[in-house]
Amino acid sequence: MTTLTDTVPAMSRPGWFSRAEAWLDDRGKGAWIAAMVLGFIFFWPIGLALLAYMIWSKRMFSHACRHRSSRRHSQRGHFHGMGAMMPSGNSAFDAYKSETLRRLEQEQTEFESFLERLREAKDQAEFDQFMEDRSRRAAEEARNEARDQARRDDTGPAGA
Repeated sequence: MTTLTDTVPAMSRPGWFSRAEAWLDDRGKGAWIAAMVLGFIFFWPIGLALLAYMIWSKRMFSHACRHRSSRRHSQRGHFHGMGAMMPSGNSAFDAYKSETLRRLEQEQTEFESFLERLREAKDQAEFDQFMEDRSRRAAEEARNEARDQARRDDTGPAGA
């Protein structure tokens, strides 16, 4: 009978890089940025390496630094994201919250329709102005053409 043994030794203690990464993650994005700035100040390749690592690991543009702290907060009863939509257990507060959210959604819809009407009115005013300018230019060109024609008629044929 053969037994299956673990060929990869279990890591009892993570390396210095993993500990440093965890320490910076616990302190958030500001700690990563401070470490990068200090790296640039003391030895620029370190700062550049930290910047590249932050971009590569998406720490610069996401909430990757907060995953550990958000797990801690959710265990303490703080909710993030959609957790705020969960019922609180207080029926009066839940009714107030749902009525307020309904009213805010209605106000948002009304405001968006107002903005749409405002855009349409502005577009109509700009179009009316364009058409007025166009007709004014056409009338002015017609008057100029008639005046030039009248001058040509008054002077008679050239050389006669």
